[in-house]
Amino acid sequence: MRYIYSFYTDSFKIALQSIFAHKLRAFLTLIGIIIGVASVVVVGASIDGLNSYVIDRVSKILGANHFMIARMANVGRLSEEEWEEMNKRNKRLEWEDLEWLQDQCTSCVEVGAQANWAVDFKHDGQELFGTQVAGVTANMAEIEDKTISEGRFILSHEVQGSRPVVVIGNDLREKFFPGADPIGKTIKV
Repeated sequence: MRYIYSFYTDSFKIALQSIFAHKLRAFLTLIGIIIGVASVVVVGASIDGLNSYVIDRVSKILGANHFMIARMANVGRLSEEEWEEMNKRNKRLEWEDLEWLQDQCTSCVEVGAQANWAVDFKHDGQELFGTQVAGVTANMAEIEDKTISEGRFILSHEVQGSRPVVVIGNDLREKFFPGADPIGKTIKV
């Protein structure tokens, strides 16, 4: 037992003598270890932060517990023949399908609908061609976590009554209403 204790104390003394004899080498080694550990910690923290950011952004847009039902799968570029075949084969989704899904999906917190197409907008002699438009149910603001800077989102009685109301994006506002309040104004589609 005494031999083991003596071995470790002698080794420790030799190590300390070596460190004090070669101070620059010991200092540079210490700096290298500190930089190595710090860089591993920084990279790990960056990856964690980026992961949290991506999960937060994706869950705001689509959500970790969201799913989408579409008539046509978004599979990239299709030839005209493939598009026509999918258009004939896939059943058109109707309002009754949404109502059925709302009744059947009892574990769903929200069920909403959205239809997309491109239209041309006109206002005071100005035109904006091929603008993406989405017809939505009133709860899509909560489903997709939309924030509105001014005004309000579409209400359920406006959807049920097919009221001519619209929520516009900032690009449309800047094009048609520069420096003016667009709330209550008319846009031709």
